[in-house]
Parts: sequence; structure tokens; C-alpha cells
Amino acid sequence: MFDPSSLSSFMMLLVAWGGAFLAALWLSLVIWTYRDIRSRARDPFTRVLAVLVVAVLFLPGILIYLILRPQRTLEEDYQHTLEEEALLQAIENSSLCPGCGRRVKENWIICPNCHTKLKKSCHQCNRLMELPWNLCPYCGTPAPGMRRENLTLNEALHPLVVESDDSGEEAAPVEEAA
Repeated sequence: MFDPSSLSSFMMLLVAWGGAFLAALWLSLVIWTYRDIRSRARDPFTRVLAVLVVAVLFLPGILIYLILRPQRTLEEDYQHTLEEEALLQAIENSSLCPGCGRRVKENWIICPNCHTKLKKSCHQCNRLMELPWNLCPYCGTPAPGMRRENLTLNEALHPLVVESDDSGEEAAPVEEAA
């Protein structure tokens, strides 16, 4: 009933199956390590070293690799860098008052903290313009008091409009925007 040769054959089959399993496990860990380190490091030396540690040391090598591998993938580092740059850009793009340095909104004409004039209104379309601008970018009207080139005789003889201050006093005559 008990045949030692069948037991020997069974043991050989079991050892062959176990060996094939371990070889497949070793090869799959080496391939997985190569793919993983390729997504985590650009340095070729680091890639080769990680694969060699796993190939030579097998299971202890994979533990060593898991402990020493970079925490984030290159893609995660890139995304993190983009997020940081977007936050810095948002901080840099926020307007600051030149007088007091506090944050101001884009549509404010005067800083509510230090009363510094931030923008001026176009006399033609009433849209906000930066203080140094001499020409409205929205309607093309030159700012009052600015020299205008290439005027025709009719435009030059056009009557001047007198503006008044907030205090009720009349200001100097200013050219009317055409």
C-alpha cells in the first residue's frame, strides 16, 4: 500500500512546485521594485542599487527597499510643487496698498486704512484705471490734461470742460475727452 517511490515522486513534485513559486516570487519582486523605483527616482544609480538589493537579498532586500525608498513618487512631487506654486502665485497676485502694505481689493479706489489713492476712474466710461495710465484701456480715451497728438483743427477748438473738486471749488480747465 505504501510505496516509497511514489512518496519520493510526490516530494520531488512538491519541491519543484515550491522552487518554481519562489523563483516566480523573486522575479516578480525584482520587476515590481524596478517599476516602483522608476516612478520614484530619476538617478540611474539609485534605480540599479534598489533592484540589486532586492535581487540579491530577496525578502530581506524588499524590506530594506521599502524602508529606504523615497516617500513620494515623482508625479506626487510634481503635483505638490504645482500646488505650492499656485499658492505662492495667489499670494503674490493679491493687491497690496503702496501706503500701508495691507491687502486691498482690485475694485477699490482708495485704501480704507491709510486713505492712499489706489486707482482712478476714466472720465468717459467710468471704469477703473491704474494711476500711471494716461489712456483708458477700455474706451481709448486719454486721461484729462494729457497731451494729445495729431489733433484736427475742430478737435483742437473743441470747448474745454471745467471740473469741480469734492470741496465745491472749481478746478483748472481740463480738456473734454472726445
